[in-house]
Amino acid sequence: MKKVLKKILKSFLALIGLIVLYLAAVMILPLFSVNKNQEQAEEIAIYILTNGVHTDIVCPLKNNVMDWTTVVPIENTVSQRTDFEYVSFGWGDKGFYLDTPTWADLKFSTAFKAAFWLGESAMHVTFYENPKEGEDCKKIWISKENYKLLAAYIQESFDKENDKTVLIPTDMVYGKNDAFYDARRTYNIFFTCNTWANKALKVANQKAAFWSATDTGIFRHYD
Repeated sequence: MKKVLKKILKSFLALIGLIVLYLAAVMILPLFSVNKNQEQAEEIAIYILTNGVHTDIVCPLKNNVMDWTTVVPIENTVSQRTDFEYVSFGWGDKGFYLDTPTWADLKFSTAFKAAFWLGESAMHVTFYENPKEGEDCKKIWISKENYKLLAAYIQESFDKENDKTVLIPTDMVYGKNDAFYDARRTYNIFFTCNTWANKALKVANQKAAFWSATDTGIFRHYD
């Protein structure tokens, strides 16, 4: 019995140790910046946008580099408006996106699946007239070449059938101007929605955290 208790205690202490290491990484690794001193050409304006938890990448809807309406048709939104200028992309766990519209709706099963590679992922796409800069929305000027890299990264995050994005039919959209699509990869505690956005900035050779699980870890480099 004592041996069993010792094993249980060791396992518990090991779990606590892993949790402490993870929390330390969440706090420390975002302090280190990448691409901090790289010169940026002011050719295309993109934005990073946060709702206080989740970071989205906001791109021009159409320009001579990329026409996003060919990837995410506006007809898939409730409004089906044609006067949008920008579109945002957010990657995350499908359960969080569709089953947890507010934190009050969060279930243990949803959080557990998301944390430990057990859920599916989704892309959340929202159309905008014009993003408003502020504490929650930062403008970033990038070159055409870097924008091509960013666009490729975002496109590769969508799951596709016959080279077309897969719309998720749901009544759980957040408004009249957004839609959900199936996505690749699996959400987990090491690759979160904000890790995806931070990697997007890295791919586009923009300032980013070395690694970040949170939106604050990204936005601290754009103060």
